[in-house]
Amino acid sequence: MNHRSEMKASFLKRAGWGDATSRLLAGDASDRSYDRLTHKGKTAVLMDAPPGKGDDPADFLHIARHLHKLGLSAPEALAEDLEHGFLLLEDLGDAIFARVLSADPMAENRLYTAAADVLLHLQTAPAPKALPDLSAKDWADAAAFALDWYRFSITGDRVDTAPFVECLSTLISRHADGPRVLILRDYHAENLLWLPDRLGRARVGLLDFQLGQMGQPGYDLVSLLQDARRDVSPLTEAAICRHFCAARGDDESTFQTAYAVLGAQRSLRILGIFARLCLHAGKPGYLALIPRVWGQLQRNLSHPALASLSNICMALLPEPTPERLSRIAAQCPTPHAL
Repeated sequence: MNHRSEMKASFLKRAGWGDATSRLLAGDASDRSYDRLTHKGKTAVLMDAPPGKGDDPADFLHIARHLHKLGLSAPEALAEDLEHGFLLLEDLGDAIFARVLSADPMAENRLYTAAADVLLHLQTAPAPKALPDLSAKDWADAAAFALDWYRFSITGDRVDTAPFVECLSTLISRHADGPRVLILRDYHAENLLWLPDRLGRARVGLLDFQLGQMGQPGYDLVSLLQDARRDVSPLTEAAICRHFCAARGDDESTFQTAYAVLGAQRSLRILGIFARLCLHAGKPGYLALIPRVWGQLQRNLSHPALASLSNICMALLPEPTPERLSRIAAQCPTPHAL
């Protein structure tokens, strides 16, 4: 048993779950992992977030308490050891949106409408204090991951990202940088659960929100509807956008432009992150998702307001052909080399 395993065992013993059986529930793109524990007929979820890796359980609790005050379904904390990065959480079950929709595709509009209503409710309340609030340039710098990692992994060369950052910063400032709201960042079908036994907005269970920050009203909607991991029906996407726009009282043309700008920013950033996860973290599985993200990027760039950014991306970003994705995969370090 290594040192971290010993700390985990000690935490669970103190929490009264020392004799629980455990199985891995999920890992993700970060160093965080989750285990489902079973003890005396009850279940709970252990979050293991090693300190110093960028995911602070205290941030999770901070956002979770805010969500609870709004009547939303974030997991309740049953025990905590913030110093060592452990949380014992309420188990909200296995009915993640992606799994429910795989079994019942006809439920897509109903579930996504419920998820959009959660965002609308969340955005009517004042956000927690002291959250990060990035500038337009910060958002554009994050999207430059597409050049620094995705392009580099294919071409092996570096380019000056300044024109790209300036162009995207201008687009964000002009079209998508209005009043800020709390955004949960990774609001998609594998971080949402369907809880039909609960009422109203509480039917949507929320996970993976510890990186919540201030952002644009359309950002989480883009995350929901332009999902890197599953294809959302174009009819559902259009209907949910109309629903969200009407509920906010936004001009539809203005909203659609902001949606395209935020979608392009997110797609570009994800292209870079997925390439980085392969090259830097030895996680090649994300490469299979790149063609979907590329398609989403192209749709966003087709908006007339994004013509300048489209020209830059066409000149600098190679299409993710099977050959090019294989080239990235070939550079993925084996686990023992990390």
